[in-house]
Parts: sequence; C-alpha cells; structure tokens
Amino acid sequence: MKNIDIPSHLEKMRNFFKSNETKDVHYRIKVLKRLLVSIEKYEVDIIDALAEDLSKSNFESYGTEIAIVVNEIKYQLKHLARWSKPERKGTPIAFFPSKSLILKEPYGIVLVIAPWNYPFQLLINPLVAAVAAGNCVFLKTSPNAPAIAKIMDTIISETFPIEHVSIIHGNREVNQALLTERFDYIFFTGSTFLGKIVMEAAAKYLTPVTLELGGKSPCIIDHDADIKIAARRIVWGKTINCGQTCIAPDYLLVHNQVKEDFIYEMKQAIKEMYGNNTQESPDYSRIISAVAMKRLVNYLKSGTIVLGGKFDMDDNYIEPTVIENIEEDAPILHEEIFGPIFPLIEFGHLDEVIQYVKTREKPLALYYFSKDKVKIKKILHETSSGGSCVNDVLIHIANHKIPFGGVGNSGMGQYHGKYGFDTFTHLKSVVISSFKIDIKIKYPPYERKLEKYRKLF
Repeated sequence: MKNIDIPSHLEKMRNFFKSNETKDVHYRIKVLKRLLVSIEKYEVDIIDALAEDLSKSNFESYGTEIAIVVNEIKYQLKHLARWSKPERKGTPIAFFPSKSLILKEPYGIVLVIAPWNYPFQLLINPLVAAVAAGNCVFLKTSPNAPAIAKIMDTIISETFPIEHVSIIHGNREVNQALLTERFDYIFFTGSTFLGKIVMEAAAKYLTPVTLELGGKSPCIIDHDADIKIAARRIVWGKTINCGQTCIAPDYLLVHNQVKEDFIYEMKQAIKEMYGNNTQESPDYSRIISAVAMKRLVNYLKSGTIVLGGKFDMDDNYIEPTVIENIEEDAPILHEEIFGPIFPLIEFGHLDEVIQYVKTREKPLALYYFSKDKVKIKKILHETSSGGSCVNDVLIHIANHKIPFGGVGNSGMGQYHGKYGFDTFTHLKSVVISSFKIDIKIKYPPYERKLEKYRKLF
C-alpha cells in the first residue's frame, strides 16, 4: 500500500475487528485456504524475487521460505477448529455450583515487522498464526528486499480485505510512524538493538510483544563427534543465505584433538557443495549490501585466516572463512556476525565451553556435536538458549510441533504451530455460576465458618 494514512486506516481495521467477523473460525479457515492458493499461484514469482533481492537459489528459496510457510498454513488449517474451542477446566467444590472454562480470544490489531534476510517466511509465518487466532494484521516489509515485498503486496491484496490484513512498505520513518500508534500486539523480528526500540514503544501502551532477535549462537564440536558429518552440516547451516540467518552457527568451539581434522573436512564440504570456486556457484548467495560487506571484511583482520578469506566488494561476495588466534576483546567475538565467517576457539574440556557460553548473553540457538549421551545431557542442562540442536544445525526452526523463539537477549515469546496460535490468543478465564443453589458459607457473618471453609479446598 502506498500513501496510506496510518491512523485512519487503523481505525478502519478496528471497526472491522469489532464486527466479529474474524472471530468466526469458518472465516479464518476460508482466508487461510485463499492464502495458500495465492502462494502456490505466485510460487515462481516469489522464487524470482528472492533471487533478485538476495541471490538465493531456487532450492534455497523454496526450502527456507516457501515450504516453511506452506507447511505452517496446512498445520494451522488441520488443527485450527480444535484449538479455537473453549476448554473446560475443573472448579473447586467451594465454588459449587459453578463451571470453569477458557475462551480463546484474539487480541485485536497485530503489527508484524519483518526483516530482510528471510523476507517472505518471517512476514507470512507470523501472519498465518495471527490470522488463525482471529486477529487483524498490519504487515511491515523490509526496504532491503523490494522485489519480494512487491509480490507479497499482490498476494495480501488478493487474499484479504484491506481492513483485515494490510501491508505497508518503507524505511525507518515508516517504522517510527507505526510504533507511535497503539496496537494490541506487536511481533518483531530483527536485531537486539531494534528490538529494544520496539519494546520501548510498546511499553507506552502496555502492548504485549514477541521479539525474535538473534545473537551469537555457539557451535560446539567435541572430540567424539563424527567430524565429517559435523563439518558438512555446519558448513550447510553457515552458508545458507550466506550466513545471514538469525540461528546460523555464529562461532566454533572445537576440541583441540580434532581441530585440524575438522578444518580439513570443512574444506572438503565446501568444495563438495559449491565447487572449487564458491563465487561461481549458482547455489551461493550474496551479502545484502556494501555496508554489510565492509563490516564483514573488517572482521577478516581479527586473527589468522585458516580457511577462505577471499572477497569481492563489487559482487557483495565473501567466501566461507574460518579465523583463529583472535584476541578476546575483538568485535568478531562479541557482535553477531551475520555472514559466512567463523571465529574458531579451541577447548580441551567441556566445562570450559559451558563456562564460556554462560558468561555471555543467552543465544538464540546452541549446537552441540557429540556421541556421548551424558555430555549431551550436561550441556543442554547447564546452558540456556532459545533452542538447540544436537548433531545438526538450523532444523529445529522447521518443526511446527515445537516452539521457536529466543530467551533473554535473543528475544522473548514463541511461535510456530500451536505455539503461534497461542501467542496471538488471549486465554480468557470464565467461571459460570448457577442460580439453582446458593451456598451461604462464603457470606458474612463468618463466626464458626473458617474451619468448614478450609475443608472445601
């Protein structure tokens, strides 16, 4: 939408929400089915737009963006009717004759602000959950992915009444204008820095928020891991979208007994996936901008490059790179990298790793490679992260039966599947009492009633 008057349009959306149409489960199912049809209709256009904006391959665009959204819609459609039903709950006998239940109530008008790195998935996936829960939704795209924003505009305008779901484009000024308005829920995906700005704006109206942020997700390779498979999976997870993924393994903690073997297997995995020249591979993406390239190239000066290191500023290209011998105060060890560069730190004992991770902000993801069940249990128990994978990376985000979200500095709130429906749903507690019996023990005078009352609980 262009040249929109945000306050007046929000008023139209509020009026539509007050009509109660979105509270009708049949209506929600109908529009979600329409959305699924529209996405399938424009699948080729979505893939072409992602290639234009981010140089993503067809396979990567489908696997990391379209497939996740399509599966989310199908999962919501399968369970929506059941999730929306009131839940009967038990009632203490002291309140007889009463019954208790939980009603599933949408919040109202939801604002979804999406980033550029997965511009389709991270806009449409929360939309699906918010619509399934019965809300109206105001979508804000990223200006750094204009081609896909145009396609999403078409999909949204063809699928939903403008009063139900609206989409707006623009830069920081548009975000600022949106955040001055009152919404009933805000869902933001982006950096921790911007997440704090969103939360501050939401606090003005006590608006609840979900913040999907990022951070430095550790990737730990113990000496008993299958080094070849571990290297292949880690290279895959780091090079998807050229490392511009919030849950990408950010830095490597490698046991000193297997470091050399691991670096060798990484080299082999890169060659196997992208050939002798990564820059010429049709499956290798590019960095989003010259500004981001400059930041990443500066990281290359942080230590000794043991793998990769080549870059092309004109092509926004940087090859998969591993750096070691890094000073503790170097920015690369404290800033989210968001690119295909790995700082590598050696360790000799798992307790060193646990202490290193625990002294830093809680990451969005933690990855651990080992065959030892005792050590796996230990690291999962003694560290905190938004999510985790053992002997793999990234894949937890694609399972709609488990929640996805951050903790601490990496965010708050969860979504995907039932957890997304719950995020955008207010659980309203209701107690319904009968007139048929009126037990007088709760009424004054209270003399000699206390002991009898205690026995009712």
